[in-house]
Amino acid sequence: MPDPPKAVVLLSGGLDSATVAAIAKAAGFAVYALSIDYGQRHRFELQSAARVAAATGVVEHRTVRIDLGSFGGSALTADIEVPHGRSDEEMAGGVPITYVPARNTVMLSLALGWAEVLGAADLFVGVNAVDYSGYPDCRPEFVEAFERLANLATKAGVDADAGVPGARPIRLHAPLIKLTKAEIIRRGLELGVDYRLTHTCYSPSEAGVSCGQCDACLLRKKGFAEAGLTDPVAYQ
Repeated sequence: MPDPPKAVVLLSGGLDSATVAAIAKAAGFAVYALSIDYGQRHRFELQSAARVAAATGVVEHRTVRIDLGSFGGSALTADIEVPHGRSDEEMAGGVPITYVPARNTVMLSLALGWAEVLGAADLFVGVNAVDYSGYPDCRPEFVEAFERLANLATKAGVDADAGVPGARPIRLHAPLIKLTKAEIIRRGLELGVDYRLTHTCYSPSEAGVSCGQCDACLLRKKGFAEAGLTDPVAYQ
């Protein structure tokens, strides 16, 4: 029996990435999880990523450190206040200060590099363009553009384009892109995701307790409410 195909999954430790890891595993991929310590203020998510990786049964989980905080420009990497209590209309009204410049581009590039080393042709990312905070690198256009880039910028993509035997083009999977948060949660529960292990908050307490009022918390709580479920994590 042939070995399952390998896939690199970006795993932040949040609700969406935990669901994506479960989707990739259920689809028959051997999952290699990659977390990025980029200097984020909500570093508790990295602990959650380790718990999720273990619970999912990934082949390997790596955490790579880079320092996007040296650039700043975001409430997640600089001494800038995280917005609290924004309405749905405010969250839909432009790119928020919690956007980290080029974050998904950088993280997917690292995932792409590891995929080439592993001989994996599939990348998974938990971006979403329905219930999200207006990040430009969570849109379908971004996913499509990065997949094109991946096939132009790698030996794997060039070999596949040239018809080299066994070579496969790089595919970037974004299975949550058109789902609401409630739909994501329902899908994850169908696959056995334990959302108690995840961390979503941008502004947790020193003990790691979620604030309940940042954009990420509000969208998460709304998703569970619309799914008719109780969020299993604690809030301040």
